[in-house]
Formats: sequence, structure tokens, C-alpha cells
Amino acid sequence: MSEEAGRSRVLVVGATGRLGGSLVHASIAAGHPTFALVRPHHFALPDSAPLKSLAAAGAMLLKGSLEDYPSLLEAVRQVDVVICAVPTKHALEQKPLIRAIKESACVKRFIPAEFGVDHTKIQICDMDHGFYEKKAEIRRLIESEDIPHTYVYCNFLMRYLLPSLVQPGLDAPPRDEVMIFGGGNTKGIFVEESDVAKFTVCTIEDPRTINKSLFLRPPGNVYSLNELVGLWETKINKHLKKIHITEEQLLKNIHDAPFPLKMDLIFIYSAFVKGDHTHFEIDSRTEGTQLYPSVKYTTVSEYLDTLV
Repeated sequence: MSEEAGRSRVLVVGATGRLGGSLVHASIAAGHPTFALVRPHHFALPDSAPLKSLAAAGAMLLKGSLEDYPSLLEAVRQVDVVICAVPTKHALEQKPLIRAIKESACVKRFIPAEFGVDHTKIQICDMDHGFYEKKAEIRRLIESEDIPHTYVYCNFLMRYLLPSLVQPGLDAPPRDEVMIFGGGNTKGIFVEESDVAKFTVCTIEDPRTINKSLFLRPPGNVYSLNELVGLWETKINKHLKKIHITEEQLLKNIHDAPFPLKMDLIFIYSAFVKGDHTHFEIDSRTEGTQLYPSVKYTTVSEYLDTLV
């Protein structure tokens, strides 16, 4: 029997997205037979970049979708582990997937499209426009159905806000002046997408993470705005003019801002003023770099080097 034959078989839902694609590649790299659920319209363009990338990596492509329950059930019945990476706006579409997992009775672990911030720890429930309630509803359903699971919380992906040094409206880090929100000392967390995928895949056969949450707080990736700006100033050898935005002013900006800028400001307020990434202690037995010290990951400093 080959080594792969003895490994858990993994289905990734949302595989054509950026995080989903990273999960497929990480699963295959770890030796798992890996299936990707792909919407039928993608097969009409077999030369599309996402499809070619998945096939070239060695993924087994299954035609189906969350809206097509028979195809969903057929896909789930072929695997031991299901990982979902749909965007939060589609979080409730995981309901038929949960139904299929329950009906199949063969899935040993479900890793839902949580990622992001642990919604049980956030302090902005009254101003998130229902963003986290979708995830909360899915979590309640998973637990009420007694589905074995692991929740993965990475906080911010590096491609979100970090490319602008947390400056809403910019596509690159500032070179002259920079906004500091609140006192500038509250810390947020950034993790690169492929690293989130590697840590997630590590949990697949780990009994320590069954029915638990995995938090990612990699040393070198937890920064306050003051620290982030200081690091950037060192890299470009230049001091930036600091524009301090008080909590009161930020709340006014949130109130006045249109979408999607409003949500960017809300997430900045959540992470770097309220401290929703780091205001709570976590057990070292639930932190990814402590559980899987061999996993190499990109630090914030290394990421910023690519932007200099």
C-alpha cells in the first residue's frame, strides 16, 4: 500500500478561490488524496487558470456545487475530511454541505469556512452588518448535528490591509504620511494565505484538534500599527508624517463611509482599536506554531520586503 493510500482523503469546497486553491496544494503536498469540488461552468473553460493549476497539482476534480445536493453528497461520500473555503458572504450556503456530511456518515472531520477572526471573541457585534452572524449560525448547526470539526482562526490574511500598511484606499504602503488609528498600540495579526493552508492541513489527522479551535498567532506576525509603521520606516529609511485618528473620529468615519470602505474601517476598528485579534489569552495547545513548529511561514517583515 502506498503512503498516500493510507492518508485521509480530503475534499476542498471553494477550491477555485485563492484560499481554496492554497488548501488543495497544501493537502496534496502533505500526501493526502485530494478532491476539488468545481462548479460546472468552470469545466466549460478547461484552460482556465484555476482549473489548470488544480489539475497540474494532482487534484481530482469533481463537478458539483453547493446548490446541487446530489453532486454534493456524491463528492462527500468519497472522502474522510471536508474543508470549505467559501467567502463569508456565502457562509450560509454551507448548510447543504453540513446536511451531506451528516447523511454520508463517513466524514471524520469538517473544517468549515471560519478562518478570519473567532466571532465568539469580537466586540463589534452591533456594527458588523451581520458579517459574523452567518458564521455563528453555521457553527451552531455543526455542533447541534454533532459533526466532528476543527475551526481555524487566522485573523487577517496578508493580502488584506497589509499591502497598504492598513491605510484604507491605498494599494501600496505610504511613502510620505500614514494614519495611526486609536493609540496605535493595539495588536493585530496577519498570516499569509498559503501558510494558513499548511497549518489547516496539519490538523486533518491530529486528534489534539478534533472539536477544537486552532488559533494562528505566529511570532513575527503580531503587530500594532505603531510597530508596523516603525518597521516600514526602517525598511525605506525614511520617517513618515503621522496622522492620528482618534477612536471617536474613526467611528464617525465608519458612519459616513460608503461600502465597501465602511467594512474596511470596521475591521480596522475591530483589530487595532478594540483588539479583537489579541484581547484574549489562548492555550498554547491551541496555537498553530506551537502545535506544528516545523511549519515554515512568511513573517510580516518578509512580506513587507517584497513591497519596498
